[in-house]
Amino acid sequence: MKNNTLECPSVDAVMEVFGQLCQIPRPSHHEEKVADFICDYANRLPATKGYENAEPIVVLNHMDMVCVGMNNPLEDTPKPVVKDGWMSADGTSLGADNGIGLSMALAMIADERIVHGPVEVITTTNEEDGMTGAASLASDFIKGRKIINLDSEDYDTITTGAAGALIQRHVIPAKMVDAPEGKRRWYKIRISGGKGGHSGVDINKGRASAVVMAWAIIAAIYNEYDMELAYINIGEANASIASNAEFIITVPSGEASEFVKAQEEVFNEWVQEEYGDTDPDVRCSVEKVKPLDKVLDHDAFHRMMVCLEQIPQGVVKMSEVMEDTVETSNNVGRVMLQDEGIVVTTHTRSFIDDDMRAQAYDIAKVFAEEGASSETIMEAPAWKEDQKSDFLRMTSDTFESVLGWRPRMVAMHFVLEAGYFVAKFPGVQMASIGPRILEPHSTSERVEMKTIGDIWKVFVELLRKLANNPTTNV
Repeated sequence: MKNNTLECPSVDAVMEVFGQLCQIPRPSHHEEKVADFICDYANRLPATKGYENAEPIVVLNHMDMVCVGMNNPLEDTPKPVVKDGWMSADGTSLGADNGIGLSMALAMIADERIVHGPVEVITTTNEEDGMTGAASLASDFIKGRKIINLDSEDYDTITTGAAGALIQRHVIPAKMVDAPEGKRRWYKIRISGGKGGHSGVDINKGRASAVVMAWAIIAAIYNEYDMELAYINIGEANASIASNAEFIITVPSGEASEFVKAQEEVFNEWVQEEYGDTDPDVRCSVEKVKPLDKVLDHDAFHRMMVCLEQIPQGVVKMSEVMEDTVETSNNVGRVMLQDEGIVVTTHTRSFIDDDMRAQAYDIAKVFAEEGASSETIMEAPAWKEDQKSDFLRMTSDTFESVLGWRPRMVAMHFVLEAGYFVAKFPGVQMASIGPRILEPHSTSERVEMKTIGDIWKVFVELLRKLANNPTTNV
């Protein structure tokens, strides 16, 4: 095989593709437009001439993104802004997760100068809200057994393991009834400004969950006065720490009304004491609004409060074998009033599959005791790679030869599609790499520009090494 090294093509090609992706709406479950865009490229890439007999390599990424801060994710798209070496979006999530990885895969397909063996590019749907794309792959869908996964967010890391994840959707039966009569005041209470973030990697960073805060405000009023709830909408996505909440309540005029108005000042003081260092921009506002005709039936309202109080939110257990790593967690992503009742979504993660299932079972039991139904909408297994494998050693060597340093090899408290691939395709090995992405799944999501170019160089060189590796030729 040839051993000559071509200079890496410019990362500008990657950023050009990403710029096009940012013009295409691609929320989970609605990837039709971006799928059409991807199909203009190719899903299986012939080898560079002379490398047809090299071992086939799989390049994995996903096409959907978590849409936070968008009024209409089916139409709205992120507006990238570059400042001080970082790219973010103007008021919304950016979609660097996993748009940058997808852009690298497509740029690689389009550039005939890049040396590689046969490549299978897999771009899955609905990774962010169920992983149904990966779960639905046929067991003979891929030939390659070495996978470069471009869906990591830690630039100086090869992700070699990930927690399992189980998403549940709980429905508390509820109906709307006539609003109470008499002299009453109506208020819209908003919580906003929180960092939110990824419900896995950010779960132990002291972020303010709008679910927890909304429950605290409602409980303070509910425990003292005759309160009714007319509307509630908390959170943005199942996979995000909720950063926003909005709910409408009514209480009798007089003392109760004065108590509610005082909550704005009291709660904001508490927020600063509790989250001033970790989430300083969280705010609560109380606004008087016009009366509504209907409120939530009081029994359903009470059962919602009981469920949210009893289920865990945040870190459940730290790992005893992986330093400073969350082992098990649970996040409430959404609480919303729909036609079928009060819908609550929970996202349970753990490096131990049995613990994840046990935690999810306990959560469902809490809801069942309050008359609610629970449905599992995703269950992804945990995954752990052999860090001493030749493939991971080659990946580490490539970082050193290209960038001059070796990356860490760590397991992360987020879920990757790797668990499905390992279970479905025997003998699969995976290395997950990517640029530095901070605050994914939030309006503060940003990616460091320099690291995009660096990972692009590593990716291109790793493909070349694999094509030239005599032990991988067939």
